[in-house]
Amino acid sequence: MKLTGPFKQIVTLANLPLRGKLSDDKLEIIENGGILSENAKIIDVADFDVLKTANPTAEIENIEETQVALPAFTDAHTHICFGGNRANDFAMRNAGKTYLEIAESGGGIWSSVQHTRVASEDELLKTTLERINFLISLGITTIEIKSGYGLNVENELKMLRVIKKAQKFTKATLVPTCLSAHLKPRDFEGNNEEYLQYILNEILPKVKEENLANRVDIFIEKSAFQPEESRNFLIKAKEMGFEITVHADQFTPGSSRIAVEVGAKSADHLEATIDEDIEFLASSETVAIALPGASLGLGEKFSPARKILDKNGILAIASDWNPGSAPMGNLIAQAAILATFEKLSTAEVLAGITFRSAFALGLEDRGKLEKGKKADFVTFKTDNFQNVLYQQGSLKAESVFIDGEKI
Repeated sequence: MKLTGPFKQIVTLANLPLRGKLSDDKLEIIENGGILSENAKIIDVADFDVLKTANPTAEIENIEETQVALPAFTDAHTHICFGGNRANDFAMRNAGKTYLEIAESGGGIWSSVQHTRVASEDELLKTTLERINFLISLGITTIEIKSGYGLNVENELKMLRVIKKAQKFTKATLVPTCLSAHLKPRDFEGNNEEYLQYILNEILPKVKEENLANRVDIFIEKSAFQPEESRNFLIKAKEMGFEITVHADQFTPGSSRIAVEVGAKSADHLEATIDEDIEFLASSETVAIALPGASLGLGEKFSPARKILDKNGILAIASDWNPGSAPMGNLIAQAAILATFEKLSTAEVLAGITFRSAFALGLEDRGKLEKGKKADFVTFKTDNFQNVLYQQGSLKAESVFIDGEKI
């Protein structure tokens, strides 16, 4: 049994609801707090001195400097397994080039596909672990990672095997997602529907056989896959036993409605979601995941986070870290900026990057500091937890704990 503390403040997020808007006065803040943990689980969160007296045999992890503790964060949407670099895409986009012009000049997703295909498993493992470690340094201990830059049997499996192998080298929880339906590769001889059938027939059975992922994603957009073919694909993937999630409404509306209708765990992006679809999404069990990194990277508007919460939806916030549209990777900075533009309370942002984002991944055992939850938490050297978002990512995590152990 271990007692960690004392902390100037512990923000537990206990008793907050899964859905809807949150005011900051609902936050439970324990002054001079301690976190008691055993066997990777939280036993109690309370006044440090009270816990110390009641548990005299507990090992003490003493926090000498003034710090606050929060539940560790979850990044529920990333593409951090990739080869190559697309800095030139960013420069061209800022210089006024269109998506089509960038793609025709050798950039875009296809550029990442080419670089990822030629990268070895060892190369991909090295760079993926570097990105995982960066996310951990921010206080993120649960990370979803997509394939989607292989786009054929050999290379999609290579990516997913790398993600599975990476789990052996990190204490963070990695959640792999098969995004073979990112777009139809240029070297595939056939139409969209034939490529989606190829995924169903050739890729997903092997993913299941090797236990590489239990989640499937698809990019529904004019430049990728169309609504009805996507719906059919998602239904078939679900029938195969996969949980599903959707890249929805990034540039054009309508696909978030499909996500809800097929029972997707989440609908991610939503920058183009229209009001009637917001209401439809918010009344469902499908989590709306805002990706402010993509808005910043592309110069597009933000997901309608305020409207989703006001309609009692489940809002999570993720980084979308990828080599093209969202290269920043700093979830905390992105969430703070989203809060500024969408007028989100501190409680709403913290919920969106902890227990609500964990719920989007089917992980309801974390994201709050309360009895029975996974003992993952992050500390910051400050006397006021509000400074974490106030400083917009410049206040770095002091310590990160996974399963109650400092890493």
